[in-house]
Amino acid sequence: MKKLLVLGSTGSIGTSTLDIVRGMKDSFSVVGLSANRNAEKLSALSREFTCQSTLTEKDGIAGIERLIEETTPDIVINGIAGSAGLQPSILVLNHGIDLALANKETIVMAAPLVQSLAEKNGCRILPVDSEHSAIFNLTERFGSENIEQIILTASGGPFRQLSKDKLPAVTPADALKHPTWNMGSKITIDSASLANKGLEVIEACCLFHMPPEKIQVVVHPQSLVHSLVRTRDGVLYGQISNPDMKHPILSALCWPDVIPNFIDKFDLFEHTMTFYRPRFEDFPMLQLAYAAAGKKGAYTIAYNAADEIAAEAFLMQKIKFTEIPHITETVLQQDWQREPANLEEILFMHEKAKIAAEHLL
Repeated sequence: MKKLLVLGSTGSIGTSTLDIVRGMKDSFSVVGLSANRNAEKLSALSREFTCQSTLTEKDGIAGIERLIEETTPDIVINGIAGSAGLQPSILVLNHGIDLALANKETIVMAAPLVQSLAEKNGCRILPVDSEHSAIFNLTERFGSENIEQIILTASGGPFRQLSKDKLPAVTPADALKHPTWNMGSKITIDSASLANKGLEVIEACCLFHMPPEKIQVVVHPQSLVHSLVRTRDGVLYGQISNPDMKHPILSALCWPDVIPNFIDKFDLFEHTMTFYRPRFEDFPMLQLAYAAAGKKGAYTIAYNAADEIAAEAFLMQKIKFTEIPHITETVLQQDWQREPANLEEILFMHEKAKIAAEHLL
């Protein structure tokens, strides 16, 4: 039985992980839980899973380290949202524990650092994003040397068919109505602006050592094909399943095994699949991410930080939806060529970019 520590247990990733445990009690046990602020729900979960080790956000990084040391998990699921998930990822890898990673900021901000830690300590980073999980599984089976191109699928978000002239008037409530996925507010806003897909382009570059020009984004509203790879012989291979995060989470928890499970199976006869080119000009956050991914230094850190501030400002109704890319682009016009050498410099660059974005507000 594999012992799981779930960070961000009350969020969408944590909830799906605990659903897996409920359905596969002979395979997994929960030894530790953390949550942002929902102490009441955390307490209820600890009782349900007979788990004594829990903490809330106020316990900070030191609390997460104690949680790791107390529980000695076989694998940690990092479902913490935003840049706050970076340091917990580093703690997990420092302890030589496999990391099931849903926190894309860990890679966007600090890929060289966390990848070197994983190699040094003999543990693995197992992607939990549905797109990167698909690419990871396909790449592991074909061999990275045989992959010519990565194709990331995007739902297109709630504004996929909205004309450009109407985008300035959309509200946070409009943006939070994602057509296929049930996610946290920040990632849902990012999905609407295509910033989330931009972050995933950066993440794919880092995880799979691909230049941005070999990563293509295709809009696939049904969210059934979770991503594809093109092999050197020109053939496309994709991963297809219902839009349920339990699939990529279970894949990470079980890797390298493929095991029978309780999750609903995809039925080809019940679905239609369509694919479209992204509207780069109408949703500039995607193109800005490609530009950041193609540069050395701290540009991807600045992209992520500026988007965090701008997306939150939009959620708080301080700016228009179309000002999210304007703020991000203005921050990226500053000089971010310096390559951060360690965690302290990464956090410094992140804070510097956040301050620059806040000044623009």
